[in-house]
Amino acid sequence: MSILRLIGIAGLAVGLTSSLSATERVDVSQIIGKTEATAILDEAVKDPSTRSGDGADGYYSKCNYYTVRRGKSLVIRFQLPGPDAIDPQKELQLLVEANGAMEKISGIGDVAQMWISTGDSGVASRVLMLYVAKGKAFLTIGLGGFADNAVALEKAKTVAQKLLEHL
Repeated sequence: MSILRLIGIAGLAVGLTSSLSATERVDVSQIIGKTEATAILDEAVKDPSTRSGDGADGYYSKCNYYTVRRGKSLVIRFQLPGPDAIDPQKELQLLVEANGAMEKISGIGDVAQMWISTGDSGVASRVLMLYVAKGKAFLTIGLGGFADNAVALEKAKTVAQKLLEHL
């Protein structure tokens, strides 16, 4: 399953709450910039693909970083649910039910789960997805191309923590 497909699954019915303050509506590309992404991926990165704004399902901010030499990626999603959307903790529960084989991660957010793909297509690709629910926020951090899952998890947790500090 591709990293972008998993992020799409994570985006089920997320919207914007009318009571959200401007400080909760973070732009992930302003928090994790190109310099920091280079440090996280341990390689130079291309200019990011970014998008932030309100939609029918709420506030959404995304940023994708890919290394100049193919092989590593950092994908970040930040979502705030709207008044008619699923609560972030419930969304995470649905994600776990849909995908199974996830691991609970402690010490970050209210609830966090991790999913790892080791590549089932014969191509040596590893993808670690960290999903975090904190209050009204839902984060998805994807790291691709790391051989060591423990290193990738620590990097993903660091990104998530930095984003959560802005809530």
